[in-house]
Amino acid sequence: MSEAVLSTRVTASTSKRFAGVRVAPWLYLAPAVFTLTVWIYWPLADAFRLSFYEWNMLPTAPRTFVGWQNYMHIFALPKFWQALGNTVIYVLGLLPMSVLIPLAIAIHTHDLPQRSRNLYRAVIFVPMIIAPVVAAAVWRWLLDPGHGIVNEAMTALGWRPIRFLQDPKLAIWTIIAITGWKLIGFSTLILSAANANINPSLIEAARMDGASKWQIIRNIRLPLLRSTVFFLVLMTILLGAQWSFSFIHVLTGGGPLGATTNIFYILWDFGFSSLSVGWSSAAAVILFLGFGVLAFVLFRLMDRYSFHDN
Repeated sequence: MSEAVLSTRVTASTSKRFAGVRVAPWLYLAPAVFTLTVWIYWPLADAFRLSFYEWNMLPTAPRTFVGWQNYMHIFALPKFWQALGNTVIYVLGLLPMSVLIPLAIAIHTHDLPQRSRNLYRAVIFVPMIIAPVVAAAVWRWLLDPGHGIVNEAMTALGWRPIRFLQDPKLAIWTIIAITGWKLIGFSTLILSAANANINPSLIEAARMDGASKWQIIRNIRLPLLRSTVFFLVLMTILLGAQWSFSFIHVLTGGGPLGATTNIFYILWDFGFSSLSVGWSSAAAVILFLGFGVLAFVLFRLMDRYSFHDN
């Protein structure tokens, strides 16, 4: 076999091998890319397109191009700004129950005997596995102003019944409390896992140096849990108002007087109650852009202030 032919065959074999190496990663990624395109990016692009039209979702109804009119109407709607303000209240109200209380529980239960620790965490996690609609139905029964167990107990103690879900000043805080009760187990589980992953030698070395329990928490546990805390803060800010959607829909329907409506619920209301696809799509685009900017800022903060044990 001539040297030129052998060299050509070696070159072709090498080219095929390198081509296979270049193509293989894309074949592994193809299912995930296809899923993201079909379920995330295409609906997002379609929502942006529909935000410039007026349409009632009926297949036979015409789609009328209205340009930026949907966005102008939404920004001029007092209900939108009320929902936006309520969204901020939801996020701020959920932060203590999704971050601070679970952090305290995770640290406090870490040094307990294993059986007691598992029991505490199981009891705290139970609300997380209850379906939101079922939990909302139970809370509606418990908080009923006429015959609910909570108000019956308050009446027996000589207190006046409280209209938890009918009072505009109390309804939003009631929804926040129920949502926090539902999510506190998830946050506790995440923080407990992160706390258990801290290198025990760091704790033992601190104890040998005479550090108190609070000094260990302040100087070792909290810095090493910082990235997990940032993650939970990020999840609460981006998804906190969305987590409360089921409770709003079942318990208050956005009322009374729009006191419990948030940006996610008003988006649903535009699309499925008013059948205004253009308004709903415009609200979705505004929501995406606003929370996209927040996510960018929060990820930058996480990269800057997170601390890792290497």
